[in-house]
Amino acid sequence: MVEMVEKSEEEWKLTLSPEQFKVLRQCGTEPPFSGKFVYHKEDGVYVCAGCGNELFSSDTKFESGSGWPSFWEKLSEESVDLKPDNSHGMRRTEVVCKNCGGHLGHVFDDGPNPTGLRYCINSLSLDFKKEESED
Repeated sequence: MVEMVEKSEEEWKLTLSPEQFKVLRQCGTEPPFSGKFVYHKEDGVYVCAGCGNELFSSDTKFESGSGWPSFWEKLSEESVDLKPDNSHGMRRTEVVCKNCGGHLGHVFDDGPNPTGLRYCINSLSLDFKKEESED
């Protein structure tokens, strides 16, 4: 069971950059092709920038051409929740961190096999844990 991280708006503002706060706490979106993880290729795990919850494996990252980091699968059942999003005159599915409720992006059904999903995620909502080498 995931223990929810609960902070006040002021506490979030102290721990996140203004840009991260806008995305994670106010459902903002970074401009396409602007994020640090769009072309990122290292092996490891992408985690929530708000709480450190493990979200996506680099093994499921793919180049979608959308301008945002894209993944075809979440890391585990404890990673993300999906919520209906009918804002901006569109019907979409919002992806939120299951641990802190932070807005990550949206999921679409135009991804590659084996899932057919494209988790389209804002770089500002992510941090990265590099895979430890076994030397």
